[in-house]
Amino acid sequence: MRRRTFLRGMGAASAELCLAPCFLVAQENVEPIAATLTVNESKTLATVPADFIGLSYESAQLANPAFFAGENTALIALVRELGNHGVLRLGGGTSEFTIFTTNELNAPPGFDVVGPDTSKNIKTETPITPKSLRNLRAFLDATGWRCLYGLNLGRGTIERAAEEAFYVQKILGPRLIAFQLGNEPDAWRNRYRPSTWTYADYWKEWLAARNAILARVPQAKFAGPDVSNKMDYVTGFAQDVKKSAPDVVMLTSHYYAMGPAGAKDATLDKLLSPDAKLERDLKIAIEAAREAGLPYRMTEGNSCWNGGEPGVSDTLASALWVLDMMLYFARSGCAGVNLHGGGNGYYTPIAGSLTSGFVQRPEYFGMQMAKNFAGSSMLPCTLVCASDRVRAYAAHNRGRLLVAAINKTDQPVAIKTSLGNAARLLHAEQRILMGPAIDAKQTVILRKGPRHTFTRGILDVKPYSAALITI
Repeated sequence: MRRRTFLRGMGAASAELCLAPCFLVAQENVEPIAATLTVNESKTLATVPADFIGLSYESAQLANPAFFAGENTALIALVRELGNHGVLRLGGGTSEFTIFTTNELNAPPGFDVVGPDTSKNIKTETPITPKSLRNLRAFLDATGWRCLYGLNLGRGTIERAAEEAFYVQKILGPRLIAFQLGNEPDAWRNRYRPSTWTYADYWKEWLAARNAILARVPQAKFAGPDVSNKMDYVTGFAQDVKKSAPDVVMLTSHYYAMGPAGAKDATLDKLLSPDAKLERDLKIAIEAAREAGLPYRMTEGNSCWNGGEPGVSDTLASALWVLDMMLYFARSGCAGVNLHGGGNGYYTPIAGSLTSGFVQRPEYFGMQMAKNFAGSSMLPCTLVCASDRVRAYAAHNRGRLLVAAINKTDQPVAIKTSLGNAARLLHAEQRILMGPAIDAKQTVILRKGPRHTFTRGILDVKPYSAALITI
């Protein structure tokens, strides 16, 4: 679908929902779930960096120099709508099949776009050239974003990684945050390394590569270990870099709520449910980073690995999940979240290509609501509710109080708050993330809501929706 067609459709859908939102009308006579929200405005849990919002793309996308380029104004506009500051991470499975060369290509690449849906199929070397890097710099300058750049350590040589790093540092300059050496090294066993592969082996290789890069690029900074899920790599890396690698500026890992795509339990129900593994692993990562004196960033993640689950990863459910997940990371002290995407993968926040145009998918709107918390101070808040699918977050941002309430149930929720007197609440602004059904795809919208509904100190949240209150 072309962008203009999509936007016309979105406008029509918005008008239709404003006039007669079918699922809201259907629930009017249902008794709401009662909840109570208490916010402690005198204490700060965590400070959210201005560049908290992030996107993650496959490294092989750089083989098409026209994609991340100053001339790609359509993509630049969509990225800027997510924030004037952000982080673009380049890596993924295809990063182990990239090869840097100073020989510019005379012919265009054999593909227009690379996404998570195609990364498993690219098993031939994809070239990255200085032109790709110059265009990437122009793209970053146009968006105001910075970059985490992945180098090929799984299948590439240390010498070639050092050469690529030299050009990346020279061309990207201040737009470069750090290099990441290899993608998901905890999954290299029996793939790129023998069955005996351990974290200790990875650390030896990482250290050798880092030293070779520093020999070419003395000012280089690093982030890692960029693992998929093995937390012993995260804790081990944090301890080792604290002792031996002061040039590491960030601890990183990945998070997927479920997977692979096609699994029996890759369902809407699971995506909407709390994830105990996330709570456990994030706590480990944050504590490891704190002990090492480093920020922690989730550099690749999404709803369902291997490209996403159709009917789940591309629906309103994924938008609500993104908002909840990102704010949970923010409240926990995470420095940022990079949603993996590209191409036409089901979970990509921005879908499309240079030839077909670009459109927002549902997750994009969850990110748009979450971006309001960038640069804020997360506050302690206690939500008492019978359902664990109702979540709430609060923050101070430039003299304003932000409260996000997320209802992932099929019933309305009435949240009694302790946010002040009626005069204060009278001037509150409201934005709503919504759609006609939990599995809605193209009709997911983010729009302004009425002010008057909040004057009594009761926040009414419709089924399968989220509300952001700014006071």
